[in-house]
Formats: sequence, structure tokens, C-alpha cells
Amino acid sequence: MILSEFKNIYLIGIGGIGMSALARWFKLHKYWVGGYDRNPSALTQQLTNEGIEIHFEDDIKNIPDFVQTNIEETLVIYTPAIADNNQLQFFENQSFNIKKRAEVLGLLTKNHFTVAVAGTHGKTTTSSMIAHILTQANMPCTAFLGGILKNYQSNLLLSKEKPEKTIMVVEADEYDKSFLHLSPNMTVITSTDADHLDIYGSAENVTQTFQEFALLNKKEGFVFIKKGTDLKSNAKTFEYAGQYTLEENEKLDFYADFINISNGYFYFDFINKNVSIENVKLGVIGYHNIENAVAAMAVCLALGIAPDLVKRGIESFEGAKRRFDFLKRDEKQVIIDDYAHHPTELIALLTSTKALYPNKKITIVFQPHLFSRTKDFMQNFAESLSLADEVILLEIYAAREKPIEGITSKHLLQKINVSTKKVLSKEEVLMDIKKNPREVLIFAGAGDIDKLAIKSIY
Repeated sequence: MILSEFKNIYLIGIGGIGMSALARWFKLHKYWVGGYDRNPSALTQQLTNEGIEIHFEDDIKNIPDFVQTNIEETLVIYTPAIADNNQLQFFENQSFNIKKRAEVLGLLTKNHFTVAVAGTHGKTTTSSMIAHILTQANMPCTAFLGGILKNYQSNLLLSKEKPEKTIMVVEADEYDKSFLHLSPNMTVITSTDADHLDIYGSAENVTQTFQEFALLNKKEGFVFIKKGTDLKSNAKTFEYAGQYTLEENEKLDFYADFINISNGYFYFDFINKNVSIENVKLGVIGYHNIENAVAAMAVCLALGIAPDLVKRGIESFEGAKRRFDFLKRDEKQVIIDDYAHHPTELIALLTSTKALYPNKKITIVFQPHLFSRTKDFMQNFAESLSLADEVILLEIYAAREKPIEGITSKHLLQKINVSTKKVLSKEEVLMDIKKNPREVLIFAGAGDIDKLAIKSIY
């Protein structure tokens, strides 16, 4: 398929973070772009402001006539997160060219030198760090990212250079095995923890698919793998880590050392066999982000960026929205919004928060995401949330799923080992925290809890 042969791009699920980046890319390249999403959001409003036509009713009549009647000139892109869609069925019945988002992204990577970042945790931040360092170092970079970067207020960075002169950075999504469509020259794998078991069925299948992804990298390229994932590749492979004992560090290609917290920021030394970058002030918060930074810095050094520019880039990186995102930060109160929706991510979030505020009470408001994920990791969620001093649960955010009998937030609450815990509605949460403001308040989850977090600061 040659993308330049199309004039119209119609996206089903256009409001998703990955789909919206594709929509922006096509719009900037002078295609007509429009589409459907289930619900309006701040992101769909931004797309509309940029001249992209969006509607929110799944009805064929909302598809423009010139799209319906131009089969050869229209490419339809959809996300698997959208199920039972009337418009998609119409396009299928009319024999339109239809591709998954991942397939289209895969086509784009074939024409670029591509850095692909995968992992069940850390891929958004790591890919964003790489893209930011390259951009700050004036190296042509186009990036498709899974979050809105605060430095640019966008999930798409676009180079004006020709594809052969541009480095493409992509967040490689493991959901629905999407990342197997990519053709990377450099690969980063940040983690292979079990997730999306509704797709994979078992942790072993998750690991096996990541192994398949690692083997996609071109042989003349480089692969960077977090220590402990035990994956193999046909390209030159490096191991990295964020914090390990000295004995283990000696076996690693890249790692962080002399980690400390000062005046609310994390500092570390970046170490490898050829160069050390001392006293790096991390622009974002968290031990887990030190690990992400080590991977990003290693990639950028391998791409030829000078060490001083790598350090400057990582220190000026402001992060992506909803990744340890401070909505309020003063002496009286701290409010954090985070996308954490897996037990491992919650552990990283709460451990870093406790290290930053060791003498303050930490309250987390958590919205479980998906009935299947809550079922698969019920005990793990309970253990990770028990790191907080107080836990407030919202009801499970269903997204694309139907309820599973016996899987509820109340059931999860019973397993959490803290003295203060409860299940509340969104309205009750706002009343509760207004009546009793918390010292450190975290909102976490991948559903719509971010809207509640914003309301909490007003």
C-alpha cells in the first residue's frame, strides 16, 4: 500500500492517544482527515480546532458523502478498542481500504530510520524522552507518542526534513500484538510484565510476543533491554537498569548510580563503559523514571548525540501529562495525577511518592481499569495499593468490557491492607476531600479519573 495514493483519511476511534497522533500526521501532510469517536474530550476538541472533522454518533449518515463515494481515494483506519461499530461495518461491506492503526504506523516506519520503544510500563515516558533529547539537539525527529508532552503540548513531533534524513520515534504498543507490524532500526524494551491477559491468555504468551518483537529489529541496529527481561535479539544488544547493587552494575552496559533526592528532585549519575554523565537532575519525578532516563540517554548516545546535549535534554524534559503530573505542589498540599493502571506501575508511583514525602500521609484515589485486568491481578492490586496510608476506590472503569460476576471495587477493597479505605462515587470523592483536604493526594487510573483530578483543584 502506498499512502500517497489516498486523499481522504477516516479514523474510527480518532480520540485515542495513538489515533489522534496519526490524524495530526495526515492533516499536516495535506490529507482530508475526519472520523468518529464515542465521546468528546479535550483531545478531540484540540483536533477539531486544528481543522479535523469529528462526530460522536455511530451512524453512517455522519460519514461525509465525498468519503462514502470515493472508495479508491479513502483510507479507513481503526483501533481494536472500538467494537461493534456500524461505520466500520459499512466500510467493510463497501470494500474500502481498511487498516488497523498499527499497520499504518508500520508502513510509516518502513520509510524512516525508526526507534521503537516497547514495554508494559515505561514506554510513553522513555519514547518521549528520546524524542525530546533529539529535538533539543536539533536532530530531525518525527515522533508518535502515547501521551501529551508538556514541552510541546502535543503527542506528535514532526520533522520538516525528508524521511531518509529523519529519525522516527514510535511508542510500540503491545496491545493486540500491534507492535509486530513495526520495522525498527533501534529497539528499547522497558518491561515484559504480564498485562492484557484478555488478549494473550497467559504471562508466557506475553513474554513470547515481546521476544518476537525483539527479533524484528534490523540486524545492523541496536537493541536496549532492561535487565531481567531475558530476551534475545539478532542485533547488538545492551542491558540497562535504573538501580542495582554494584556487583550487578558491573555486568550492565548502562546504569544509574549515586541516586539521591534533593529539594524535591531526583539526581543520579549515568554510567557506561565509555562515558559517565554526572549529577543529572531528572526533569520528572520517580525512581522508575531514572530507569526510563537511562534507556533514553543510552539510545541518544548511540545515535551520536554529545553527552552534554543528552544531559541538557533529559534535565529539560517536563514529562507527559498524567505521568506523575503535579496538579498542585505547595507547602500545604500536593495533588498528583497519574496514568498508573497496573500493580507494577502503582508500586513505582507510591514508592517514589513516599521517598519524596517521607513524613506526610499519602492518600490514593484509584479507578481500576477493565474487569479482566482487575480479575487477573486482584491480589497484586491489593498489595500495591497497601503501600498508601489511605485508599479510596472508584468503581471499575469498564471501557470496552462487560462486567464479570464477583469482580468489583468492593471485592478489591476487602483485600487491601490499610486501616483507612473506602469505595466512593466521583461526587462523594469531591465532597470528601473538600471536607478533609489531604496532605498528599494521588489520582491514578487509565479511565476518566483525570477529569475528577482536575475538579479536585478547584
